[in-house]
Amino acid sequence: MLLFNSFLFCGFICFISQIILDNSKLTPGHITSILVVIGAFLDTFNIYDEIVRRVGGGALIPITSFGHSLIHGALAKAESVGIIGIFMGMFDLTAAGITAAIIFSFINTLIFNPKD
Repeated sequence: MLLFNSFLFCGFICFISQIILDNSKLTPGHITSILVVIGAFLDTFNIYDEIVRRVGGGALIPITSFGHSLIHGALAKAESVGIIGIFMGMFDLTAAGITAAIIFSFINTLIFNPKD
């Protein structure tokens, strides 16, 4: 049942994103940013943690999880270090993903040529 719930959650995120993309003038970048902010907002009030508990790993796959990770790390570090921990903690949980994106983007620019 957990696998089915994970599938439904990811499908729901994609479904909502596609509806927004088809019925508005927002670009994919706008929609991605909106989903990151929604994930951060839900984590601020511990709603996203409840979603992860009920849905499982499927809630950690979509882009909403990136916002969840940013706020989760910032709040955890802020409790231990103070206000400066907000800025330090944001990148604790997301550093690997950000680093991988930078490295793979750099490698792709060396291999492929952009289209005009």
